[in-house]
Amino acid sequence: MIELKSQREIDNIRKASKIVAEAHQYIAKFVKPGITTAEIDQKVEAFIIEKGGIPASKGYGGFPGSICLSINEEVVHGIPGSRIVNDGDIVSVDIVVSLNGYYGDAARTIAVGNVSDAAKKLIEVTEQSFFEGIKYAKEGYRLSDISNAIQTYVENQNFSVVRDYVGHGIGKKMHEDPQIPNFGPPNRGPRLKKGMVLAIEPMVNEGVFQVRTLGDDWTVVTADGKLSAHYENTLVITDGDPEILTVL
Repeated sequence: MIELKSQREIDNIRKASKIVAEAHQYIAKFVKPGITTAEIDQKVEAFIIEKGGIPASKGYGGFPGSICLSINEEVVHGIPGSRIVNDGDIVSVDIVVSLNGYYGDAARTIAVGNVSDAAKKLIEVTEQSFFEGIKYAKEGYRLSDISNAIQTYVENQNFSVVRDYVGHGIGKKMHEDPQIPNFGPPNRGPRLKKGMVLAIEPMVNEGVFQVRTLGDDWTVVTADGKLSAHYENTLVITDGDPEILTVL
């Protein structure tokens, strides 16, 4: 069941989402060659706590980091640790914040130093696919209209959409109904209604869409070892255009 949020609930989600957006703005300043993923994690954790939030990924299902940091061929759920960020890497950062019992969630992929033209294009296409999708994040459309628009745009750019991981509803929990695939035919699933709060998050691969999970039981990588990028925002369905909550 998809819960429609009250204005009070949306305001609370908006406050959590603002900290997420601020954390992404903060992190972009220091993700540079030579820093370790553990150092990034520690800095962002301290920032979130200073803002009054809780880094919601920490301990979620046993996840050891405060944020997910996935580099190059890593798709999602990369564990912060001793890995050093190098010039030319792309780093996908997924941040979830809890504040007063409500959640905000967003991901960005950062180009570090001198990245390849192919990597730049992958990041750009991934971000744009989100905006192609949310053209349909309006009352009256069906959920899969978003999914289909994302897939169509990505595949027309000769990339592929990850199918094993999907977007989701969000609110009093990090993951709520509905699941939101980034692929599939249009005109399926529930009709969108004012008050739905959704985390839409295309994960786009340079090569094949298939992925696998590493031995740490968390880090998901592309099956062919090619690059992957991630872009996500929390938004609310209104009586007009959607309101994106995780941007400043």
